Amino acid sequence: MSAAPRVVPPLLQLRRLTVRYGNVDALSRLNATFPSGQITCVLGENGSGKSTLVAVLSGLRRHDDGQLLVAGEPVRFRSPRQARAAGIATVWQDLAVAPLLSVWRNFFLGAEPTRGMWPLRRLDIDAARELAVRRMAKVGVPGVDPDAPASALQAGERQSLAIARALHFGARALILDEPTTPMTMARQTLFGQAVLAARAQGLAIVLVTNNPRYAHLIGDRFLLLAGGQVAGNLTRDDVDADMLTALMAGGEELSTLTATLTALHPELGER
Repeated sequence: MSAAPRVVPPLLQLRRLTVRYGNVDALSRLNATFPSGQITCVLGENGSGKSTLVAVLSGLRRHDDGQLLVAGEPVRFRSPRQARAAGIATVWQDLAVAPLLSVWRNFFLGAEPTRGMWPLRRLDIDAARELAVRRMAKVGVPGVDPDAPASALQAGERQSLAIARALHFGARALILDEPTTPMTMARQTLFGQAVLAARAQGLAIVLVTNNPRYAHLIGDRFLLLAGGQVAGNLTRDDVDADMLTALMAGGEELSTLTATLTALHPELGER
């Protein structure tokens, strides 16, 4: 008899995860999965728990109860450094790059390539420039001047630089925090190209956004939060862009859809 196929756990998984600030549950018994090779968009109003979720996944905040699992193994990050060591890269939309440093310096940030033997080892600046340009082109931003300051890049290009950096250094999961100011269509397109490039490389992507139409355009799955709890756990087959927009407003439509889907698919309540 042939061996049963090995079940591969999702890269990131939350099991009844709770985070408290004083007596208030910012996240309450949250169940969610973030599979590799898929874009999961996290949506919700201010105060829904999105920022706390990003803080937990990025290592800024430890959870109080429940479990955070990476590739099936429980973890409790004590710092962003530990999260990065586990292959989780976070791109903060307003802090994606150091604006006064050049593009190639931003790309490496202390991990620059070198040449020669110690004690004559030195930076290989030509290789660093060439690699930064090549990696930026792979995420949809060709022709970048590697010596230009990062502040000269457009908003979408700055996030693309951070995503290219994460891909180059072997990230397995990408956490993308929402922008505090709206992007133009051109910048959203640049950003979307980089995100889709990361998905094509098999990363588990968590995209926090307040834009349901953009989420439906780019996302595979949609996790709706309200009051620190899961209000909806949907796929593109479950909702169209108009329905997702309506659900963002909450109320009776969201409650009805959640109840209907949970009745048809009991496993949704365990995610």
